[in-house]
Amino acid sequence: MGHLALEVADIFRTHGPAWRQSQQGHLSLGQLKVMSAIEQCRSAALGGHVLHCDDCGHDQVAYNSCRNRHCPKCQARAAKRWLQDRQADLLPVDYYHVVFTLPAPISAMAYYNKAVIYRLLFEVAAETLLTIAADPRHLGAQIAATLVLHTWGSALTHHPHVHGMVPGGGLSPDGQRWVACKPGFFLPVRVLSRLFRRRFLEELGAAYRAGELQFFGEYAELADAKTFAKWQAPVGKCEWVVYAKRPFAGPTAVLAYLSRYTHRVAISNSRLLSMDDAGVRFRWKDYRAKGETRHKTMTLQPDEFMRRFLLHVLPCGFHRIRHYGLIANHVRKEKLALARELLQVAPAAAADPNSADEPAEPVRPTFVCTHCGAPMIIVQTFVRAQAIRAPPTAQGPS
Repeated sequence: MGHLALEVADIFRTHGPAWRQSQQGHLSLGQLKVMSAIEQCRSAALGGHVLHCDDCGHDQVAYNSCRNRHCPKCQARAAKRWLQDRQADLLPVDYYHVVFTLPAPISAMAYYNKAVIYRLLFEVAAETLLTIAADPRHLGAQIAATLVLHTWGSALTHHPHVHGMVPGGGLSPDGQRWVACKPGFFLPVRVLSRLFRRRFLEELGAAYRAGELQFFGEYAELADAKTFAKWQAPVGKCEWVVYAKRPFAGPTAVLAYLSRYTHRVAISNSRLLSMDDAGVRFRWKDYRAKGETRHKTMTLQPDEFMRRFLLHVLPCGFHRIRHYGLIANHVRKEKLALARELLQVAPAAAADPNSADEPAEPVRPTFVCTHCGAPMIIVQTFVRAQAIRAPPTAQGPS
């Protein structure tokens, strides 16, 4: 298959059925549902509609999307809608990008305890940012933070970390003024790292004592409290990576960043190069290398590619984008209004539909003819055969 044609769906459609059969009892219901959704996405199985162009007479069949959040083809529209909602939250200040990463031993444990470890990663990272920012020795302000969970490395390995987008400043404790960061500097990453490590291990220990963690395979022996304490000791001494990048170049750059990161999946179709007898070949970035040597290609057997892709299926109902501090859902409207007032930024005026001062922006058609560019209309719809579900795990009687 050519580079432009190959999709993750092609890999699952070609090799998924046999692999599912060989992995009976080893794949979760969530993973099976993701496989089924991606295989059926934009195919007749999900139904669709027939479009007609009155200008050139062209007819086109468009199939429905699966809308699964792990599907590489279904994230662009979701990201666009989310960005439109978040644009009103931006403040006219520098924004910083902060990354909190779990060390390898905890990342390995996280695969069997996704809901617990991922939740702790969010909560402790947010607590760390808010605590250090509120400290008068550093910023002394109430800040805002949007955190986005990524669970993968470029080679599809399991690598849980959160990306944070944080404005460079916050409200003073009394709420009477805006406290700005030093130019080009947000918070000391070493201080963030130390608090993040200490608080995460404390919360991990509490989850262990509450019986919230499960251990399988090579980690089964950690069910013993003394063994767990012995395992945890060196994790508390190694370096935990917290990274802060330079500020973005204005709000537009923040939105561009968000559009790339918020709804990203483990691998995009654009990174796939080929699928043949040698395996699935794709591009990846080796962050340990420097310069152009970072950009490499990797070939995996289809079974291994699918296994790695499905490592990153999130627990059902788990939110991978969360807001804290000034933009937490219950205080966002009030706190942002106060921040804009202190920054002397006028709130955006509501658009008046009856105003003739500015011409209304033309409404873009939902469907556009690929031949002549004219709007297309729906002339026929057809429903899906059945709802997406996990395929049966065993053959029924013949």
